[in-house]
Amino acid sequence: MATSDKQLFKIVDALAEARRSSGQQYDAFRVRGKVFGYFWPRTRTVGLKQTLSEQLALVAERPEVFEVQFTAGGFGWVVVHLEGIAADELRELVFEAWRLSAPEDLVAQVPDLAR
Repeated sequence: MATSDKQLFKIVDALAEARRSSGQQYDAFRVRGKVFGYFWPRTRTVGLKQTLSEQLALVAERPEVFEVQFTAGGFGWVVVHLEGIAADELRELVFEAWRLSAPEDLVAQVPDLAR
């Protein structure tokens, strides 16, 4: 049920106008300059933007896979442990993070890629 780093990058790269940038400690995922996620290779975890209600639901449902990262601007960021999540479920969460960050005109042009 684990998702590989390669699968994660394939998911991100499939999103419209998504860009990855690498730093010393982590990679950042952006759409038109807005960050929607991070990847920390050392811990094999991903931080993703979610709604506050989704953040709380994920952590309550499977605390061994999801952790509260922080809240900002009415959004709840969640840490996802790649070892505990299937690629299909991760695809949905990454798409949602992208959708919450992308401008409305871009979202309107893109079909629901989570499927």
